[in-house]
Amino acid sequence: MNTTTHTAKAAAKPVIGHCLRCRRALTNPSPDGYGPKCRTMIRRAARAEVVAQYKPHQIEKAQELIEQGGLIPLRANRVFLAASSDGSTAYRTHRAACTCPAGIRGLHPCKHRIAAHLLSIAA
Repeated sequence: MNTTTHTAKAAAKPVIGHCLRCRRALTNPSPDGYGPKCRTMIRRAARAEVVAQYKPHQIEKAQELIEQGGLIPLRANRVFLAASSDGSTAYRTHRAACTCPAGIRGLHPCKHRIAAHLLSIAA
């Protein structure tokens, strides 16, 4: 394939709009108005802010819960069904509340809430 054919195919894509962050032309529809690279950068920055507010051992437990598939989305990646440590009980969790004993006491966010928060940002 020569360069003129490749350039002609690239120019044939219609421009739908422009990225709200970098103003590059968007050739695919975007529900949030950002291009794929900018969307990734924004999510990464938001995740870094979320991670900064929790203690490292809490984040490790939440990531372990996510990696083991301990969270099942119930409603549009906002409410999750979370498994207990021994797997015998399931709790309903959201990034703001959880039905586990630690979540009900509410002194510190539980690992279920942190995991739900991380997943809601990634979605």
